[in-house]
Amino acid sequence: MPKISTKGQQMPESPIRKLVPYAEIAKKKGHKVYHLNIGQPDIKTPEVALNAVKNADITVLEYSHSAGFESYRKKLAAYYQKQNLPINTEDIIITTGGSEALLFAMGSTMDAGDEIIIPEPFYANYNGFSTASGVNVVPVISTIDTGFALPPIADFEKLITPKTKAILICNPGNPTGYLYSKEEIMQLAELVKKHDLFLIADEVYREFAYDGYTHHSVMNVPGLEEHAIMIDSVSKRFSMCGARIGCIVSKNKEVMATAMKFAQARLSPPTYAQIASEAALDTPQSYFDDVITEYKDRRDTLIAELSKIEGVKVATPKGAFYCIAKLPIKNADDFAQWLLESYDFNGETVMVAPAAGFYSTKGVGLDEVRIAYVLKKEDLIKSVQILNEALKVYNN
Repeated sequence: MPKISTKGQQMPESPIRKLVPYAEIAKKKGHKVYHLNIGQPDIKTPEVALNAVKNADITVLEYSHSAGFESYRKKLAAYYQKQNLPINTEDIIITTGGSEALLFAMGSTMDAGDEIIIPEPFYANYNGFSTASGVNVVPVISTIDTGFALPPIADFEKLITPKTKAILICNPGNPTGYLYSKEEIMQLAELVKKHDLFLIADEVYREFAYDGYTHHSVMNVPGLEEHAIMIDSVSKRFSMCGARIGCIVSKNKEVMATAMKFAQARLSPPTYAQIASEAALDTPQSYFDDVITEYKDRRDTLIAELSKIEGVKVATPKGAFYCIAKLPIKNADDFAQWLLESYDFNGETVMVAPAAGFYSTKGVGLDEVRIAYVLKKEDLIKSVQILNEALKVYNN
């Protein structure tokens, strides 16, 4: 029998999706499953985006430009400029989701065997993208005790080798909800300039900042133009995860010319999704104001309820819509599977994402789970109640 590639064998399973078969079995038993495991918002997609697709007058579904519609890139650049980001049309390539943008970024800046430093815990698919690109992840650990703040710059610097090509951050963070301060961004900027590295920032949650905190983009740091690469997406901003439209953004012309070759190789991003994404930029500010208020209420509800459970430790997120919770258990993978396979509370159970999959350091995060507060408050309260009762049974 022909053999699977080494790279294929090394590709990690998604900690977010690997428990799906168990959730399906639970549902077949008649159990209701509260999905705290995945960042799929229940917020309605803006009508202006959906209507643009419904009303599109297309007789031939053609390829678009490999960089995406010029009209969309112009409109997107204007959107960024309103946020005081000096981004022009030529600085943008539209991609099939933020995922493809990350693959383009890695492919354009790193060779097989090169290293990328990432503060962990981090978005689990960074492991997969790195494996697919032949790149080695070098983690620098942040902790729940600091709310997952940026680790000391000295911790980064001691990990830099001749193989290091970039530092990757997610801001605000998935899975932690941490929002980097301006001072932290400036520290990273100085570090990458000192060592001639790229600073790749996944900024797909930029709008989701709470308590008066402000998002600080790598695209807004003077002198960082040749080092900064921004990853963005419509998935969370407009609750359009299924559109699969993102972008890679950089002022570095060599990076963008290289990324363009990758874009040409996959031909073009999807047409109807670009139509929806371009129209979504007309979404009124009131939509975002309402969404931010809703998520802040959900965050406050979740943190308050989790804090009532004995032995649970949780850091309050400043942005995005995730948190990491440390549970009084030894193995979150086993616990998460047990919740779906063997437990229900009055016919209901919860699905969480074991946090070990958000680390690349072995043995770290085994007692942690990521919770996405993308459900309405009543469901979050019920979910934590189920979690509380489940822990009592599991630990006995």
